[in-house]
Amino acid sequence: MDENKVLGLIAGGGQLPLMVAQGARAAGLRVVCVGIDDSVSEDLKQTVDVFCMAAVARPGSWIRKLRRHGATDTIMVGSVSKARLHSAGRVLRYIPDWRAFRIFYSRMRHKSAQTDVLLGAVADELATGGIILQDSTKYCQQQMAKEGVLTPKSPSNQALEDIAFGWNIAKTLGEMDIGQAVAVNEKAVIAVEALEGTAQMIKRAGQFGMAKKWTLIKTSKPKQDMRFDVPCVGPDTIQDLSDAGAGCLVIEAGKTIIIDKDKTLDLANQLGIVIVAR
Repeated sequence: MDENKVLGLIAGGGQLPLMVAQGARAAGLRVVCVGIDDSVSEDLKQTVDVFCMAAVARPGSWIRKLRRHGATDTIMVGSVSKARLHSAGRVLRYIPDWRAFRIFYSRMRHKSAQTDVLLGAVADELATGGIILQDSTKYCQQQMAKEGVLTPKSPSNQALEDIAFGWNIAKTLGEMDIGQAVAVNEKAVIAVEALEGTAQMIKRAGQFGMAKKWTLIKTSKPKQDMRFDVPCVGPDTIQDLSDAGAGCLVIEAGKTIIIDKDKTLDLANQLGIVIVAR
């Protein structure tokens, strides 16, 4: 391993930061990780070369910790709830540092509080400290969805009609930064993703008790910034869909990460969930 090749990793919860760390180390890089969520996995801590925690609302601390260990090029991935991100600049319990105040009250002044705008402002602020965010999929390309039907079972005629009906709706939601997913049944929208995230939206959709299996369509945004907020699905998504009475999952080929890909596809096959990458 070349000690001069260092990747910074700003990590939230979930398995995606671990996947990135494993991919970067396989490529011969040292990984310096700053965890910004209490749910950062223990496996991640054991995989990276340097690990330290930092508060979600203290980006100045992220910069100092990464630079101290020689990291400039950095990937920011993992789950930090959108609700938490938006509240971080509004409640004192997170004790924001001066960079957080500058993000919210200087860079975002007169701008909307959309997630894309917020994350772009975070990236710009990190860049002033020498931390340059990279494409978050760079070291997990093998986990990206490839076009086609990914499960042995193909979508029903009803599912195909729902996909054609709901695809542009999902894209419009992404363009407006409302969410990245929509639930459709017999050409009717039964739920849309908003601030609560996909998992909670799936549960809401399941409350309708549809007689026929419904379809979840999850896409990237029309102008997706691959540095952050890239759509992800995994075994938990499949289990949630099965529990909620869904029959088909549609994702965007080349722009969606499938976490634990083999496990996800096997579970979908077992539970009768069709997966289509469009």
